Amino acid sequence: MARILAGLFVVVVSVSCAQPDARTDRAPAPALPTTVERAPSAAPRIVFLGDSLTAGFGLDADASVPSLVQKRLRERGYDYTVVNAGVSGDTSAGGLNRLDWSLEGDVEILVIELGANDGLRGLPVANLKRNLAQIITTARARRIRVVLTGMEAPPNFGAAYTSEFRDVYRQLAREHDVTFVPFYLDGVAGIPDLNLGDGLHPNTEGSRVIERTIWAALEPLLANGARGRESATR
Repeated sequence: MARILAGLFVVVVSVSCAQPDARTDRAPAPALPTTVERAPSAAPRIVFLGDSLTAGFGLDADASVPSLVQKRLRERGYDYTVVNAGVSGDTSAGGLNRLDWSLEGDVEILVIELGANDGLRGLPVANLKRNLAQIITTARARRIRVVLTGMEAPPNFGAAYTSEFRDVYRQLAREHDVTFVPFYLDGVAGIPDLNLGDGLHPNTEGSRVIERTIWAALEPLLANGARGRESATR
């Protein structure tokens, strides 16, 4: 765990580097989300809402986690369009601010990867929980299934903050009964061979590790999704 937290501290520093003001919870001007791979307009969407770890900082476009998920969906015969709504430097407040237009269209599943920048800045845990809760409840109100991914705070704000930060994700998953991945960077944080040469972001192989973790949580939600509907019409 010590190595993970040490590696995570480096990761979250880089995740936050694009943020204009590290002392506030103010979100940056949002960039438009990117449709990773175009599919017929009738295809339902899976949206990845996150920061640079979702955006695929430093990677070719086809090596980001959302792109890898799109590829696997196509290989397995699922008809979905994956949308990469990752913005480098974003906090949970930033994700909430751009939620409505991130959920435009026929969105069936929302994967939430937010919080690394909140933890780096030592922003109040209560704010993190409130922002993520609002994202989840908004999605659920639209009958969108949610995958919540957890994040670890760097250790420099003390053990109490680190523990409270980690517990936010577990509490939200339990309270809202959503699919939960305890740590987005599981098996990647703190491992040099799975990160870019700058030691800050997952490299292509690290992205593949993360995609496998996300896929294990995502696939059960697809059982009654696009492929199921296609079978039902035959």
